[in-house]
Amino acid sequence: MTLLRSAIGLSLAVSALAAPGIARAGTCEDTFTKKGNEIGGIRFVATTTVPDMSPKIAIQQLRGIVAAKGYDIIAEEAEFGSMLIEQPMTGKARAFPIEITATQAAGMGTVVMEAKLRAGMTVKKELAMPEMCSILNQLKGGKAGIAAAKAGAGAATVQAAPVAMSALAFSHQVSKDTERNASNVLTRYKGKKFTIDGTVSYVTKDPNGNRIGYDVPNPWEEVIRLPNIAPFKTDIVCYMAPGTAAFTAQLKPKKSIKLTGTVEDFDEYKHVIWLKDCRPVAK
Repeated sequence: MTLLRSAIGLSLAVSALAAPGIARAGTCEDTFTKKGNEIGGIRFVATTTVPDMSPKIAIQQLRGIVAAKGYDIIAEEAEFGSMLIEQPMTGKARAFPIEITATQAAGMGTVVMEAKLRAGMTVKKELAMPEMCSILNQLKGGKAGIAAAKAGAGAATVQAAPVAMSALAFSHQVSKDTERNASNVLTRYKGKKFTIDGTVSYVTKDPNGNRIGYDVPNPWEEVIRLPNIAPFKTDIVCYMAPGTAAFTAQLKPKKSIKLTGTVEDFDEYKHVIWLKDCRPVAK
């Protein structure tokens, strides 16, 4: 699986994935452009045109293509030729949006994919172009496109491995995403596995099982306060998996923990994110 990855202030290493295309005038590579700059945000725009392909068929095909490559599907309106996907976050790099628009005129379907890197992110055009065009070049028209759309409709992204982060970094990230657009937070995180390293704030038991809270300081309590962080913290709570009672019984506040769990719920008003089926990971 090849994903377009970026990190603030760091170079990006991406292996381009060759993908079969179909003959068409004006290839994706010919029309690929880079706009903006690192300070204001870099944008990459890739375009392709395919005969006999409606917007709905294009978006349904793309859902299957990007899901197989591990991209997060944030929003999709196939009937209107619209989709928003994200390059998944890693422990060191934030996700960034990729907007896709499909139109049709005179029997020709046109798809525009625009990757919008956040300010401070950087990646070379020579790395971005093969990745984005490897997606668009898989689009098909006619009966082949209809068949591909049928297979791609409803496809879901499967996470390759848990994302490893410190509790503080995870809290910062969720808080910033909440500040930007709280409605997208659960779409972005639910069902994803995270391995979170930190210390215990409390251990308790409720009807849902043993519950562990991570110790996360408020922004104004941090010894080193990073620029542009949200003005609030997001608390992280883990519901422990069956069979972990012996481990949980030995925990106490300030004890170091490293747990892997799956995001289950989020409250934008209480600023809490919950993980379920948490299990200890050896350090």
